[in-house]
Amino acid sequence: MDKIRYFDHAATTAVDEEVLIEMLPYFSIEYGNPSSLYSIGRNAKKAIEEARRRVASSINCYAKEIYFTGCGSESDNFALKGVAYANREKGNHIITTKIEHPAILNTCRTLEKEGFNITYLNVDEDGLISIEELKNNITEDTILISIMFANNEIGTIQPIEEIGRVAKERHILFHTDSVQAVGNVPIDVQKMNIDLLSMSAHKFYGPKGVGAIYIKNGVKCSKLQDGGHQEKDKRAGTENVAGIVGLGKAIQIAYENLDAYNASISNLRDYYEMQIQKNIPYVKVNGHITKRLPGNSNISFKFIDGESLLLNLDMKGICASTGSACSSGSTNPSHVLLAIGLPDSIAKGTLRITFGKENTKEDVDYLVNNLIEAVQKLRNMSSEYLQFIKNQNLK
Repeated sequence: MDKIRYFDHAATTAVDEEVLIEMLPYFSIEYGNPSSLYSIGRNAKKAIEEARRRVASSINCYAKEIYFTGCGSESDNFALKGVAYANREKGNHIITTKIEHPAILNTCRTLEKEGFNITYLNVDEDGLISIEELKNNITEDTILISIMFANNEIGTIQPIEEIGRVAKERHILFHTDSVQAVGNVPIDVQKMNIDLLSMSAHKFYGPKGVGAIYIKNGVKCSKLQDGGHQEKDKRAGTENVAGIVGLGKAIQIAYENLDAYNASISNLRDYYEMQIQKNIPYVKVNGHITKRLPGNSNISFKFIDGESLLLNLDMKGICASTGSACSSGSTNPSHVLLAIGLPDSIAKGTLRITFGKENTKEDVDYLVNNLIEAVQKLRNMSSEYLQFIKNQNLK
């Protein structure tokens, strides 16, 4: 094992060198509190506002509509609870999907305990919702539709513009968890009729511990915590200046280089899947074949336990995932894979590979060669597989 080969960019990314360089002064030189009036405080405040402008420019909104948070999960909580609490007199019904990130699903479960009604839309075998089902579930009490832009496990991209159009026509607020989408696909919140949008810096080569939320001007949204008047009185607490600066720089870089980046990693993904399907039998590619994130590949290997496969790859210096990093402590099959109709036995044998800018074709060849070896090794230890092969030979 000569080096680590990292294929888990949906879980997190390394901080880009340009991003790190821009962050460094705010740890030890421009370290002032942004609420202070002296020069280093004013400089910190100015840096925050520049980051806010960069984020707004990337998704086509006004800078005043961007609020910085601690992460994507906080942004999701902010959106759902903030809208629910502020609009309770209008209704208590929220529509989401069965394949959302735990930050959405668990927030919805909390809101259910507080008297809100939640509808969880089905998805088809590709992970897409039905616009007709969405329309049919809207009631006079519906105050919010929250549907993720792109799924963190299978990469499927939802028809966001159509969803936004439906929400606007019915005068319902529309939030999208875009943690996986930001930095990977073009986003125009005005064209797409998005009212609230969540993001997290560490998914697009920024630092961990900082996120943002777009809240359209005029949207009623309660704050989640009391304290000072930071972030226009929406999010109390001294700002993570270095982190915010890093988020702003990272999103700027991402959208300046989006087309070239996407072309590179989608080519790697397609090459990887071609090699897998050519060399390993009994596999299934999950998610929509075209309407998905450029760097996402989710494949189920039949007769395999995903965790055992991960351990074998780890011994070869390969970092991958069986699904969401936020669900890694669970032994249950992925709720996303079950929602698209996979049986437990196949869902448990799934490997998520997500490509990034440092990956090369040589890395992919190394991954594929080790997958071929590991899959065969594990299948030869599976009584179910050996019986299956025996039955095939008898035919």
